[in-house]
Amino acid sequence: MENLYHYFCFIFFIFLTVKPLTRRKQNLPPSPLSLPFIGHFHLLRNPLYKSLAALLSKYGPVLYLRLGSRRVLVVSSPSAVEECFGKNDMIFANRPPTMAGDILMYNGRSYVWAPHGPLWRNLRRVSVVQVLSSISVQKFSSIREDEVGHLVLQLLEASAGGQKVDLKYLFGVLTMNVMLKVASGEAADRDRKAEQTVFQEFKSIFFPSLGTNVCDFFPVLKWIGFQGIEKGLKDLYRRRDEYMQKLVDGIRLNRTLHTAAKKNPSLIEKLLSFQEEDPQFFSDEVIKATALMLFIAGTETTSVTLEWAMSLLLNHPKALEKVRAEIDSHVGHDRLLNDSDLAKLPYLRCIVNETLRLYPPAPILVPHYSSEDCMVGGYEVPKGTLLIVNAWAIHNDPSIWDEPTKFKPERFEGTLEEKEGSKFLPFGLGRRACPGATMGIRLVLLALGAAIQCFHWENVGSDTVDMTPGTAPALSKAMPLEALCSPRPNLIKLLSQF
Repeated sequence: MENLYHYFCFIFFIFLTVKPLTRRKQNLPPSPLSLPFIGHFHLLRNPLYKSLAALLSKYGPVLYLRLGSRRVLVVSSPSAVEECFGKNDMIFANRPPTMAGDILMYNGRSYVWAPHGPLWRNLRRVSVVQVLSSISVQKFSSIREDEVGHLVLQLLEASAGGQKVDLKYLFGVLTMNVMLKVASGEAADRDRKAEQTVFQEFKSIFFPSLGTNVCDFFPVLKWIGFQGIEKGLKDLYRRRDEYMQKLVDGIRLNRTLHTAAKKNPSLIEKLLSFQEEDPQFFSDEVIKATALMLFIAGTETTSVTLEWAMSLLLNHPKALEKVRAEIDSHVGHDRLLNDSDLAKLPYLRCIVNETLRLYPPAPILVPHYSSEDCMVGGYEVPKGTLLIVNAWAIHNDPSIWDEPTKFKPERFEGTLEEKEGSKFLPFGLGRRACPGATMGIRLVLLALGAAIQCFHWENVGSDTVDMTPGTAPALSKAMPLEALCSPRPNLIKLLSQF
């Protein structure tokens, strides 16, 4: 027995010493000194996008990290981004396996998290053609206009009472109601208390504070049920699934009772009609996952952008006056700005683009995952590496943007954001780029434009709005935006109709 013990010790010694000597040394990207077991975790702080930007400024725009058991590639230059989503787009077309993805995303039946392949292509085709194509976005214009009208009414009621307006809450309710109508055809009850209850439930189900799941980097922690993370995710999945199933079942019952086809059916109504033709593919899980992604990707990102944009305008009154003059010139005072006016308001679009540059809702893009070995920036990137693109670092790079920390909407005048390519990444790049960009942008433009057209705005308290970001992964304000508004005198007649 003692000889057997010594034999295994000898084999283990050979494994630890000889194998590393025989392994070819890889030309990996620059990397800081790592610690045993945890790797580079000790170098990361909140907010993560700033912490990574500091490392990138020291080691270069292509950085290699080891976080627990995971290899991570971090990039922050347009050339590296183009290489990842151009030459290597197919290689980085997958999402990394995560506990949250496995538990919350209906076994990969969501087009955002599905592995690249036939299922993903079919899911994306359904989502883009039926919900997010330019034709579909245009069909939903009446929903956006109705909900923006409701926003104007709420602002009017607040201004009559001289109350300060909680814009974070109102923008959140606006985007929730738009997405609920697009998905199911019904918004929250207009009663103030009922609407607030629905909004709080919606937030708790779809936007709980999860943070980084360390079990994804240290799998052994999952085996011991570390901090009840897996149990919490399963409970969240149960709550989400109950909410989504109730939504689907209600619409299914309503379709049974009312056989006449609608002119503009909701997303779930469309998918249920497809289910009748192809029940094997259009299962309830696919329908719920598709609507779920509309809620998660389309609500908070849009409301956060509106809050940052209004904050910037309150701190830059000249830009506010310039965009108001543009709206007055093209829309006038006799009607509320509508969807068809947006193409005639280029400076309004510049303001939104500059907001997205300074405060991208996803400062770090949704991670990608390499399916095979590849080269990025002249360095070797092993198969199974998690790719992180630091969009915030690119948007704030002085070698790319002139005075990047300043609010200068004019920098986008005469250009389309598409022409900025890998310099401007609020919606990602490549085949996994956000397909809902058009819908989100149009809602931001419409709501922001209507608020500017109808009201004068003042900051509450100090001369400037506090622009401190929060520490959560999503780039939101630490202090919710509150402001004072009053109807513009030449819009009184129009507003009296609300």
